[in-house]
Amino acid sequence: MISAANARRTIAAVTCGLLFAGAALAQEIPRGTIVDRVECATDPAQSYALYLPSGYTPERTWSVLLAFHPAARGRLMVEKFRAAAEHYGYIVAASNNSRNGPYAASGAAAQAMSVDVARRFALDGRRIYLAGMSGGARVATGIALGTKSIAGVIASSAGYPDSQPRASVPFAVFGTAGTEDFNYIEMRQLDRKLTSPHFLAVFNGGHTLPPDDVAFDAIEWMELQAMRSGRRGRDETLIGRILEKRRAGLAAAAGPAETMYLLQALVADFDGLADVSAEARRAAELSRQPAVRKALERARDADDAEGRMLREIYQLEARLGRDEEREPAIMMLRDRLSRLSRKATVEAETPERAQARRVLRSITAGASGRVEDREYLKLLEQYRLPGR
Repeated sequence: MISAANARRTIAAVTCGLLFAGAALAQEIPRGTIVDRVECATDPAQSYALYLPSGYTPERTWSVLLAFHPAARGRLMVEKFRAAAEHYGYIVAASNNSRNGPYAASGAAAQAMSVDVARRFALDGRRIYLAGMSGGARVATGIALGTKSIAGVIASSAGYPDSQPRASVPFAVFGTAGTEDFNYIEMRQLDRKLTSPHFLAVFNGGHTLPPDDVAFDAIEWMELQAMRSGRRGRDETLIGRILEKRRAGLAAAAGPAETMYLLQALVADFDGLADVSAEARRAAELSRQPAVRKALERARDADDAEGRMLREIYQLEARLGRDEEREPAIMMLRDRLSRLSRKATVEAETPERAQARRVLRSITAGASGRVEDREYLKLLEQYRLPGR
């Protein structure tokens, strides 16, 4: 787990670095193109991929997005947010060193990158954002939890370092998850509990970065939150354009549960920015309809059932280390894996199939770190699904 002390030290490097003028160092960085490797001036062993908007000038301050990939693939993170960064004027830097493993390495990478970016470029200290994929998302949220200096976090396919949902955090959260992501249920629970500004975008896919349009939406959503919090000035044209886009997405909602989620999110996101009283009334009316209430209950029950299913399997795994309990435990695990596999391999794409595939991926991912039973690990290999 990322300690609050480490997180504070990491982000302190960003805020302290803002005191440095970055114009001179920025001269050598090309604009409007991705630079695969920028070496940190104080530690050349640390580097990051970078995108500097084509219109960058040190005469004004810029929003910055610091990103982390679980396999230190900085360019992938920069590529994902490049279009939105150019459109909305964000500097994007993604570590080439931070990766899954001990936090000390990721903390050092985050600190080195933060200091270097702050010294090179003119940053807006109120518009510092973090993004991460999987373990990189845990690095991003871990840093953000230790300070009040972060405006928002884009968390893809993972939440907090301890995986535990929270009722409120001091930064806006835009989460993403694939329908077959083994961390899907974690992201759903994170979203359900949060009361501070948040949004969860679910897309068809697995444990991966979101599609390009969702990444663009994430930055756009942060712009709305910045206007709501006073971090940037109001832009009526932008507000109107995003509102129409959200209304179009609402019209294409797949069912009553998704419609209610999008309605409530729209009302929350545009509160104080635009007249969304019609959407608020519609949400209130729908919430009173028995069919809608049942759909919402089914969605919540499905999430709860998936969580219970995983907990029960992990509890059975824990029994494998006890001689007197091993045989019945492995028999029950074999039965559950078999049933999950049958559901996961049906041809028709259904919510039940997606749930079974998520659970199987959750169980097989990192199994060797949870259990040492060779027979069980060999059994799991029979049920491992191809990655998405």
